[in-house]
Amino acid sequence: MTAPQQPASDLTELRDIIRRFSGERDWLRFHTPKNLAMALSVEAAELMEHFQWLPTGADHELDDAAREGIRHEMADVLVYLIQLADHTGVDLRDAVLEKMELNRRKYPVELARGSSRKYTAYADRQDNGNDPDGG
Repeated sequence: MTAPQQPASDLTELRDIIRRFSGERDWLRFHTPKNLAMALSVEAAELMEHFQWLPTGADHELDDAAREGIRHEMADVLVYLIQLADHTGVDLRDAVLEKMELNRRKYPVELARGSSRKYTAYADRQDNGNDPDGG
């Protein structure tokens, strides 16, 4: 008897949709890791453009057209990130879980809560008992 098949994750489903879309258009040959990383950077810059001259980018500063543009650019960023992961053999879910564990170690709650300092400030405090906020 075989074990029941696990349902595909949302990222796996998106990867398959993107693979199919690109394959139907014969675009996979253009999707080298270098090209995908560059495209990802371009799309991230296009996302930033929507926020460029706003005080904070908070929702009340955006109109419907801006929200739609932001949503589309975020989708473009995710599409290229999923493709880059696919072409480099990176499991994004596992990578995020691994990175969150590393971040937990770098930013202990008792030291990092309410502070925007870089992790090196917390490492110094852990090593010699100094307060990273100067207090």
